[in-house]
This record gives sequence, C-alpha cells and structure tokens, in this order.
Amino acid sequence: MNNTLKIDGHVAVITFDPEIEMFRGEFVGLNGGADFYAYSVEDLKKEGAISLAVFLDECRNDGIEPYKTFSGKVTTRLTPERHQALAVTAQAHGVSINELLNEGVDLVIEKHS
Repeated sequence: MNNTLKIDGHVAVITFDPEIEMFRGEFVGLNGGADFYAYSVEDLKKEGAISLAVFLDECRNDGIEPYKTFSGKVTTRLTPERHQALAVTAQAHGVSINELLNEGVDLVIEKHS
C-alpha cells in the first residue's frame, strides 16, 4: 500500500527510495510529472508545495491543462464466474451492472480516502 500526503489540496503518493535514502513524492491526477524528494516529512511537504507551484505555473505559462481528463469509461476483464455473479447480483437487487460497479467503486474510494 502506498502512503499519500495532501499538499495544497492535491494528493501525492509517497514512497521511500532506499538507494538514495530519501522520501519521494509524486502528485497524482496531473497531466505531467511533478515529483519531489526530501529527507523528512516536513521537508517533503515544503518541496511538494514548491514542485506543485512550479508545475502549475509552467502549465499556465504554456497554456497547458494541468489536470488529466477522464472520460468516465473503464474497460475491465472479469472471469466468466465473476461476470455471472455480478450479473446475478445486479439483477437480484434491481440495478444494472454499471450501477452496481459504481456503488462498489464508491465503497473502495471511501475506504481509501
């Protein structure tokens, strides 16, 4: 499991790089790379804020949208057994497979937020 840190309203995934013995942060949901490194959590927050500000400023200067856009469509592959169980469960509850999957995704997001 990855650890996350919220910096100026943006989520960054935090890992530890044992080769350089530093924490590494990488913002998610951005349209490009905005990673940062530090030896302590306090410095990680500072470096993250700087990295984010530089990234957003560069996007603004270059007329680039800084955030990824999502279409709302996801393709997934299920085993035939899972697909059947999903279809039966959805039908038994009077909802579509799509509605059931959305409910499940909401639960996972809530659990990990």
